[in-house]
Amino acid sequence: MAVYTEIDDDQLAALLAEYDIGTALSCKGIAEGVENSNYMLVTDKGHYFLTLYERRVKREDLPYFLGLMDHLTSKGLACPTPIHDRQGNVLREVAGRPCAIISFLNGVWPKRPTTHHCREVGAAMARMHVAGRDFPLNRPNALSVEGWRSVLSACGERANQVREGLEKELEREFDALAAAWPTPPGRAGDKPLPHGVIHADLFPDNVLFVGETLSGLIDFYFACNDYFAYDLAIALNAWCFEGDGAFNVTKAKALIAGYESVRPLTDGEVQTLPLFARGAALRFLLTRLYDWLNQVPGALVKPKDPMEYWKKLKFHRQVLGPSAYGVER
Repeated sequence: MAVYTEIDDDQLAALLAEYDIGTALSCKGIAEGVENSNYMLVTDKGHYFLTLYERRVKREDLPYFLGLMDHLTSKGLACPTPIHDRQGNVLREVAGRPCAIISFLNGVWPKRPTTHHCREVGAAMARMHVAGRDFPLNRPNALSVEGWRSVLSACGERANQVREGLEKELEREFDALAAAWPTPPGRAGDKPLPHGVIHADLFPDNVLFVGETLSGLIDFYFACNDYFAYDLAIALNAWCFEGDGAFNVTKAKALIAGYESVRPLTDGEVQTLPLFARGAALRFLLTRLYDWLNQVPGALVKPKDPMEYWKKLKFHRQVLGPSAYGVER
């Protein structure tokens, strides 16, 4: 979350006049994340999030994101719910940006994830995968292999400003992964891996806990249709490395055990985990690198260090099989 676009009192009042959620008491910008402008909105009827969509979020993708949250909520998954205006719309416009008002969830994200957190998020991810099976919309993953190619090209030789020789190293890594990557779902062979709706960004700051209880999954603005095991691999990168860069296999075992308590992995999914984990590391390295090189002056946001994912990528490159992640088949 972040703030790129400011809204004034008159714009906010005009927007809220279209809803039955009361009068604004406060509306404060939130300075986390990199994608959209986000505000904590408090009215005399409750707490909400107001999100203005910009940068990489395309207007044509918003019905998918907002519809998915509505769908998952209807299936009993704890996640934010888009608020409908008096005409039943969830998508509005303010300050020249498409926007939505989203329900508020109690909880805080874990700054130092434990094995308990990892097990809980694994189970919640699996519940989300199951709940999304009958979601009628489809959105291909814009940040799969072809997306990586575009981001890598956009960074170009400027990558060397972050690390000498990084451009060529990333090009070699991309070529190796692109050659090994499965065909995208919908264009796969006779026996594609299990696939459907994935979160694609389930980092600790997108999972809320009240005490030891998981209270919700948030920020579905990278959600898409892709392989379930790839979503799990993203989570392995996000939850199972320590601050010093060491991979914690105990946390990985807990994450995967939590997932399989709801939806057991197939043998094919287990065997692709090393490839998917390596690809996920490259994906986040590239997008963080792009944001690092293209900072918006004056934005209330701090880009994340791309080299954190360079270290993770180096770990995955030396992995010989799924046992490195605590899985034996």
